[in-house]
Amino acid sequence: MSIPSRRSLMAAAMAAVALSAVALPAAAQNYPARPITLIVPWGAGGGTDATARILGSLMEKDLGQPVNVVNRTGGNGVVGHSAIASAPPDGYTIGLATVEIAMMHWQGLTDLTGASYTPIGLVNADPAGVQVRADAPYKTVNELLAAIKANPGKFKASGTGQGGIWHLAIAGLLRDQKIDPAALPWVPSNGAAPGLQDMVAGGVEVAPVSLPEARSLIDAGKVKSLAIMDTKPSALYPNVPTLKSAIGSDWTMAAWRGIVAPKGIPADVRDKLAAAVRKAATSKEYTDFMASRGFGVIYAGPDEFGKFMAKADTDLGATMKAVGLAK
Repeated sequence: MSIPSRRSLMAAAMAAVALSAVALPAAAQNYPARPITLIVPWGAGGGTDATARILGSLMEKDLGQPVNVVNRTGGNGVVGHSAIASAPPDGYTIGLATVEIAMMHWQGLTDLTGASYTPIGLVNADPAGVQVRADAPYKTVNELLAAIKANPGKFKASGTGQGGIWHLAIAGLLRDQKIDPAALPWVPSNGAAPGLQDMVAGGVEVAPVSLPEARSLIDAGKVKSLAIMDTKPSALYPNVPTLKSAIGSDWTMAAWRGIVAPKGIPADVRDKLAAAVRKAATSKEYTDFMASRGFGVIYAGPDEFGKFMAKADTDLGATMKAVGLAK
């Protein structure tokens, strides 16, 4: 048997490398080969759940595999976000991260931040509203704020976990109006839906959640909205005043949602997921669905979404420190 020359060995090695380079993308083209799990860190019935389900239904048409939405609630959002971050980085478990990921670590609830994930796409943003029961005596947000100031501790609010986005929204508004945030104690809940139900049942008096989340109860005549924390009126309820027009306040606050994957997924898998999210989030079906519910439509790709999460973390951390919600 003759011994191969160095040149022939080098040629064989280069051929093997070339073959592997061709084979890897071919294997990636098989993704996804089985169903994908889309984790939602909040309960069924809320805005995050609804957004995830429409996205999942559109993505599975493009990916050719079921996208199964799974609600993982608990720990003020920590349970679900942790489940996304700790899943195998193979693209078969993704999640709809919410604004709380830029807040929870400031409270000492988790070490997770937006940097703990592979960003796939920002898909939604919704400003907070100020909701009360339909039979509440307050006709304006100014009347409600005056009642809270005059009776510190008498009224309670709910709609998310302790230190969550809606808690921060109302606490920031109170501080903006020179009212101690402690004057309106917060009752933690696993999302907007249970917080609203608690308000309707009389357990709390205020639910500073988004208008889309409160829509069914507003339309049923059980809840009324006194204001929206945005620079412009809602397309869903254009007669609900902004804080600026109601009381001259520049305070705004919004929740946002975006698809993420565990850190370390293969770049080609990330790109395939990002393409599916982009196609879904910019489709007529998605924009019509979101518009019909008053949900804000926004899209940003992986790189831009990553920068967005980093900025949100910095900005929200500063606000939480200012209102005493950061540890």
